[in-house]
Amino acid sequence: MTSEKNPALTGAVLPTFFYYAVPSMVGLIALTTTSLVDGMFVGNYVGADALASVTLIVPLLTVIYALALMFAIGGSVAAGTHIGAENPKAASDVFSQTLMAAFGTTALFAVASLMFEPFLFRLLNVPAELIPKVAEYFGILRWALIIQVTTMVLYYFVRADGHPILATVALVVGSLGNILLDSFFVCQWKWGLAGAAWSTAIAQVAQAALLCGYFFSKKRTLHFVWRQSRWSYFFKACYNGVSEFINEISAGIIIWIISFLLIARLGVNGVAAYSVISYYIYLSLMLTYGVADALHLLVSQNYGAGNHQRIRQFLSTAILCVAGIGLILSLSLLLFHDQLSGWFLRGEDVTVHAEAGRLAGAVWPLFLVNGVNIILSCYLTSIHKPTPSAIVATLRGLVLPACLLFSLAYLFDHAALKGLVSHWSFLWALPLTEWITLAVAIYFCRRHRPVQLDSRFPLHPIEN
Repeated sequence: MTSEKNPALTGAVLPTFFYYAVPSMVGLIALTTTSLVDGMFVGNYVGADALASVTLIVPLLTVIYALALMFAIGGSVAAGTHIGAENPKAASDVFSQTLMAAFGTTALFAVASLMFEPFLFRLLNVPAELIPKVAEYFGILRWALIIQVTTMVLYYFVRADGHPILATVALVVGSLGNILLDSFFVCQWKWGLAGAAWSTAIAQVAQAALLCGYFFSKKRTLHFVWRQSRWSYFFKACYNGVSEFINEISAGIIIWIISFLLIARLGVNGVAAYSVISYYIYLSLMLTYGVADALHLLVSQNYGAGNHQRIRQFLSTAILCVAGIGLILSLSLLLFHDQLSGWFLRGEDVTVHAEAGRLAGAVWPLFLVNGVNIILSCYLTSIHKPTPSAIVATLRGLVLPACLLFSLAYLFDHAALKGLVSHWSFLWALPLTEWITLAVAIYFCRRHRPVQLDSRFPLHPIEN
């Protein structure tokens, strides 16, 4: 792909940005819809306990998702830089190494999780009454993750090589297939959580089959090569994707902390109520990641080509997009939280309905800025500034929320404040985290703004 034919390097800014962002957002909206509909089926046809069981297993799943995102985003950014610098061999090496690492790591995870399942459930603080449901779900999903994670990595590289439509079609087909299968397995045939897991597994096979069509494209730049010797490409790419690893693994840790605090104060109903709110947090993240995926690709390639003005323009466009998304989501959750929670819960789950409404009132301000924080961290990764990107990701994803959650929980449990605040008020830590992180992210991005790249940063930071 020469620079003359590459729209990322030469196309008009707004049409080019939306050419990459819209398919990515459509694909991730489809992926989000699958998760939301899964939650609706599970909550309405299996029950609030099943909804809580799925949430309790999330911290374990995020371990493998964190590695996958580090591989996929770090690798695709590195490949995009090599493509922009017109070095297709190095880009193909990163592509091949990343796919092999994703498959091998996930297979190892599946085997290890089977061997140490009882220990893992104790570590996750799964209540005894929910262990059968969690085991039913995770027993199938652990094997589906091998296909799911490898497909995720392939998706990022297919987009990086100028095939966003194919990548989006694969996600949409997989998501629609998952929803259709849920309607049979969970709703009609009453397979419970096992049905939801089988739906995910089968849909991932269909998605992987479609993405493999990329290997038959005559326009592709990337080629899979089995024999690899220079694994330095892969390890450099992983380091550059470390902020994405931190973002994902931290999310799992924070969900574990929240579940621990909620079980101690509100029991399983508290976890079920938070499960409802977590779906909207997930929706906001997926919409933002749709924009971030486009920004990764566009900034990394223009960074490799030295187009600094285009980097600034793409960054500004991305920030405006996610700020608008955040405003819409925060207002929707603030004004219509009762109606929204009703989509996930049966009418008889009155207590969980009420708790979900109260939780929504505590967390809605985070949607105003969480997307901007992700975009700024993404920008730092794309210009090969992994250390400040990792600092932003660590503050937002782990250090601030963990410290604030425990601090507020302790403070509000103090005798002098009992009765003045609710059991769920410690969740104010989540919006506070986002607003504090925003100040730090702005500082780093101003320090590394594109106008400074000419004099301070090398044009091709990765070994060619």
